[in-house]
Amino acid sequence: MIAVNESAEWKALEDHWSGIAHLHMRDLFRGDPERAARFSFAACGLRLDYSKNLITAETMEKLLALARGRDIKGWVQRMYSGEKINLTEGRSVLHVALRNRSNAPVLVDGKDVMPAVNHVLQKMEAFTNQVRSGEWKGHTGRPIRDVVNIGIGGSNLGPLMVCEGLKH
Repeated sequence: MIAVNESAEWKALEDHWSGIAHLHMRDLFRGDPERAARFSFAACGLRLDYSKNLITAETMEKLLALARGRDIKGWVQRMYSGEKINLTEGRSVLHVALRNRSNAPVLVDGKDVMPAVNHVLQKMEAFTNQVRSGEWKGHTGRPIRDVVNIGIGGSNLGPLMVCEGLKH
C-alpha cells in the first residue's frame, strides 16, 4: 500500500484545500444558515459539531473518499476482531477492550482478553483511590498532592489520563 500522502485521494484533498484555505468562517456561516446542522450530529448522548472547521461539503466528500481509499471500515473491523493490526509491534490494538463496558468477550487469538483487562482496570482504580484518599504516600512519607506529567505525542496520553483520573 502506498503512503497516505502519496495517494490520489490525498492529492485531491490537497488541491481542494488550496482552493478553500482563503475562506473565513464568518462568511461560511453567513452563506449557509444551516451549516451548524449540516456539519454536526448527535448519538449516544454526545454531540459532535465540526461546523467550526474550515470545511465544505466537498471537503467532507474528499475526506470520506480518503477514508474509503485507506479501507478504514476494514481496519475497524480488523481491530474489533482482535487482528494484529499494530504492525510496528505485531500485536492487536485493544482500545475496544478498554472501553468495553458491556463486558462482552473480546477475542485475541481465540482467547477472551476481558478478564485480564478488567483485572488491570480494577488495579488502576484501587491505586487512584489510594492516591486520592492520601493512603498512598510519596517518597517523603506524605500524601501525593501534585502529579507532574512530561510526555510527547502518544506517550503523553497515558500519563494525561492518569492525571485526569487523579485530579479530583
